[in-house]
Amino acid sequence: GRDIDPDAIFRARSTLRTEIGERLGPALSTVYDRMTVPGGYTPDATSAGRRSLRNVALDLMAAGGAQAAIARAAQQYDTADNMTDRMAALATLSLHDVPERERALADFYERYAGDVLVIDKWFSLQAMIPQPDTLDKVRALTKHSAFSLSNPNRVRALIGAFAMSNLTQFNRADGAGYDFLVETLLALDPKNPQVAARLATAFRIWRTLEEGRRGKAEAALKRVKDAGSLSRDLADIVERALAAP
Repeated sequence: GRDIDPDAIFRARSTLRTEIGERLGPALSTVYDRMTVPGGYTPDATSAGRRSLRNVALDLMAAGGAQAAIARAAQQYDTADNMTDRMAALATLSLHDVPERERALADFYERYAGDVLVIDKWFSLQAMIPQPDTLDKVRALTKHSAFSLSNPNRVRALIGAFAMSNLTQFNRADGAGYDFLVETLLALDPKNPQVAARLATAFRIWRTLEEGRRGKAEAALKRVKDAGSLSRDLADIVERALAAP
């Protein structure tokens, strides 16, 4: 790609998903009901396929923020008898700024606070919300009692998910997402250069972006390069990113 505007792509995709959800609402609702797996949870392929299709239907129905679909997602979250369905409902709710989202996020942490891998998913889900206040939330989550820069998996779960998977908010037009990653890289490099280097690869597409973002990303990379005393791992990634194509 060239001169990519992540916001334009996101708007187009969101509009399409909303149109699908609204125009095919009754059909999606029928699919959702038909794909409900009777009885208790079973891990067989057929049941897994039904759950997957059911959760896609739920997500599309809720794409436009219809209250009935949000309520259905909240109900699925509350009544799920397996992690797949509960996580899918939470992911759907996470895309909408509604009270049901905040309640479910709080409940999810309370339920699974003792499960390290599940809480990694909780951090990642919040980091990937494509909304303007997500960077502030990610900064706040770095102060959470369950987060530590000394925990590589937690760093990847929160900051890695933000930089690698939240293309609109990491690539904010004001460059604030890049600034946040630079701060993190410089703080993390002395502790874990391998993880810092991995996070820095989030800049790998900077040359494909539109001019404004491209300039801010390049300036961010140069700030890292000019910081001095970088590990060999991080310096290599930054130099490669800045090298002439």
